[in-house]
Amino acid sequence: MMSPPFGSSMFRRLAVLVVGAIALGPAPLSAHDMWIVPTTFSPEPGAIVGVRLRVGQDLLGDPLPRNPALVNQFVVEDAAGRKPVVGRDGADPAGFVRVATPGLLVIGYHSNASSVELAAEKFNQYLKEEGLDAVAALRARRNETGAGAHEIFSRCAKSLVFSGSPSEAQGDRRLGFPLELVAERNPYAIRAGQDLPVRLTYENRPLAGALVVAMNRLNPSEKLAARTDNDGRVRFRLRPGGMWLIKAVHMIPAPAGTRADWASFWASLTFEMGSTNATGN
Repeated sequence: MMSPPFGSSMFRRLAVLVVGAIALGPAPLSAHDMWIVPTTFSPEPGAIVGVRLRVGQDLLGDPLPRNPALVNQFVVEDAAGRKPVVGRDGADPAGFVRVATPGLLVIGYHSNASSVELAAEKFNQYLKEEGLDAVAALRARRNETGAGAHEIFSRCAKSLVFSGSPSEAQGDRRLGFPLELVAERNPYAIRAGQDLPVRLTYENRPLAGALVVAMNRLNPSEKLAARTDNDGRVRFRLRPGGMWLIKAVHMIPAPAGTRADWASFWASLTFEMGSTNATGN
């Protein structure tokens, strides 16, 4: 079932999450991406992996130390289940994960909402860059294009880490984040030249018409971009080699009680592809 362009039940949760976050002051600019960079994407069983949070653009990011006031969920899920990511407040890496068994680990970070105010020109450019055409059109209908905007935003970041021999049977898992990117094949098991299907969901339903962008750490300026179909799906043919970041942004009118105009959700997914395909062919 296709998700509507603007949310519903998320309003009530956002109104709660944003309380206290605005008092913290502006967070990094809302038009900056946030992603997870583990200390290794291919740990040995039993190893401890550092979970680094980064915020920036084009995979050039500043450290985002662990801040308990911003953490809504910080978890890791493997074949045995879901556990919290432990860490020390104010530290980078923001957390640590022990690889208990071989297989795919899904690390996820969902932040509480933060607040930022942007001038009209900057906000309009941000909408254009992130492909938020529906929001730009709604602002035009409301005669708000020349007005600045007060925005609350939250992060929904995931990272896939693999230990052992890759298998198609071991895939990404949904963590239930408000906006979530889910790889529908195990990227560590994909052969060179094969597509990676990715689904974008909002409130656990496929989100159609959203811009999804993929970039490689070796050359982040050469981006791949596509809009999701009615099933919330895009397909990318990713060349092997290095870390990949896939990202998407969704924005809705802010819920009552947040003292904001708009609420945005930033989803990201990171993983690594080897220089050869998974089977060595």
